[in-house]
Amino acid sequence: MYSSDLIEEVVSRNDIVDVISGYIKLKKNGSSYVGLCPFHNEKSPSFSVSQSRQLYHCFGCGVGGNVITFVMEYENFTFLEAVKSLADRVGMELPEISYSQKEQQERDLKTKLLEINKIAATYYYHQLKSENGQVGLSYLRKRGLTDETINRFGLGYSGQNSKALYRYLKDKGYDDDLLKESGLFTYERGINDKFWNRVMFPIMDINNKVIGFGGRVMGDAKPKYLNSPETKLFDKSRNLYGLNIARTARKNNLIICEGYMDVISMHQAGFNQAVASLGTALTPGQARLMKRYTDQVLITYDSDEAGTKAAMRAIPILKEAGLSTKVINMQPYKDPDEFIKALGAEAFQERIDNASNSFMYEIGVIEKKYDRSDPESSTEFEREVARKLTGFSQKLERDNYLNAVCRKFNIQMDGMRELVASYGNQSGILERKDERPRVSMQQTAKKKRDSGVRQAEKILLTWMIDDGEIFKKVKEYIEPSDFIDPLLRDVADKLYSQFDEGYVNPASIINTYATDEEHNEVAALFSADLNDDLNKNEREKALNDTVIKVKSNSLEHALNNTSDGHQMQELLMQQMKLKNIYIHI
Repeated sequence: MYSSDLIEEVVSRNDIVDVISGYIKLKKNGSSYVGLCPFHNEKSPSFSVSQSRQLYHCFGCGVGGNVITFVMEYENFTFLEAVKSLADRVGMELPEISYSQKEQQERDLKTKLLEINKIAATYYYHQLKSENGQVGLSYLRKRGLTDETINRFGLGYSGQNSKALYRYLKDKGYDDDLLKESGLFTYERGINDKFWNRVMFPIMDINNKVIGFGGRVMGDAKPKYLNSPETKLFDKSRNLYGLNIARTARKNNLIICEGYMDVISMHQAGFNQAVASLGTALTPGQARLMKRYTDQVLITYDSDEAGTKAAMRAIPILKEAGLSTKVINMQPYKDPDEFIKALGAEAFQERIDNASNSFMYEIGVIEKKYDRSDPESSTEFEREVARKLTGFSQKLERDNYLNAVCRKFNIQMDGMRELVASYGNQSGILERKDERPRVSMQQTAKKKRDSGVRQAEKILLTWMIDDGEIFKKVKEYIEPSDFIDPLLRDVADKLYSQFDEGYVNPASIINTYATDEEHNEVAALFSADLNDDLNKNEREKALNDTVIKVKSNSLEHALNNTSDGHQMQELLMQQMKLKNIYIHI
């Protein structure tokens, strides 16, 4: 790990306004800069960047931090990757980090495998452009891909010689033990290239590094599509094809497709938020990966029976990851590639705009199993619908879906409501009011008081950060230990130390916290604006009320946690002196 001094130097040499302006448009607004938040969809700018404090904070979604946390969040980098990126930006050379022998061996192996994959991707790309690769290039041309698209996705071709890549890498000095780890070769009958006579699709991670390959056979051989096996680099259940591009699309959704060509054709048509699972059914890991970049996923699997089943499997997985999900209707076409070629991008955008709510889509699929003209079959359909409706734990949401389903599928509403209540009670899902723990009036009052005290502590820190003269006066009465909230006490402790050293740098304080939640809260604290509408007397009274509230709570907390008689007497004396506190500003 780099030293705190080195990290602080990286931060100080990367002005936050310059860095963030490279990602989003910022406009000067008073003492700060504002723009549209890159981390959530908004129409009015609520994203604020302070040049004096070297911090950003979004008043809409609550994210915040310094220049390192911004790069981490936007680029999805680790802390060390963000520091390295910012150091490179200003031409800083960072010292080598020391690792254990085992860690270093693992890092060296991954570095070598990335190197091999990059060489292989370049080899396949040049093969596509060679005379031997005309069959692959012709296929891509027939699929309507432009040179720009082929280059952007690094598409290639593996020739009919099943040892060509192996010999190429051996000539470059790579040994068999390392090549075996790459997943690029098979060993059943001697050593052969895993991919031959195929159009090649390099699979990249979010940092644009090649971690694996997919290959589409030229001809009728099986399997039609072949993927790299699991390696030290490639875990198909935790990666998505096209995400390296889609994550920077800054659309308010991601579109999940079935295959490589669907993703590529959609990107070429302007839908650069498209991704695909890698030859496997959607996994929880892939759903969680998407959640890092969006709150909404649109499913555009093939419209055939297999695609419908895949969508039905994916919907609950996406819901479990906390994603809002809709399904795009592509009929009468099979997949997005066919649809866009036939009707164009505008028509596909209309389908996106009119995508079905995933629950309503599920009910529509279920309905196809039943003969609604037969009373018995129709009743079974309605029973299955009722059981699905019990999956909504909140009454309001459940009632809204119940009403919508009954209207769309012509179901008698009172009967459905009765069925849902019956199934819900049988499984213990509904009507749990009596099981909720009773909260006493005293507990409610304490919770409200604690919340008020924490707010006072936050406001007081904001006063002190905002004005050095106020800090000096508040310091006479308030110490870091007077802040009861652990996070705020820690922030106060660091801030007091900075004031003592004569160098206040809120951005460097953020580096000392590990979690996004802490980054956001501390950034909000440092970015808050005090009420400028108050006159001098009103501001003075507000400050003193806040100081007395924080000090009073600190003394009460200390009294409740001591049994020492002398200490109790001292604390009681301090309580009596609270009325003597008055700070002039």
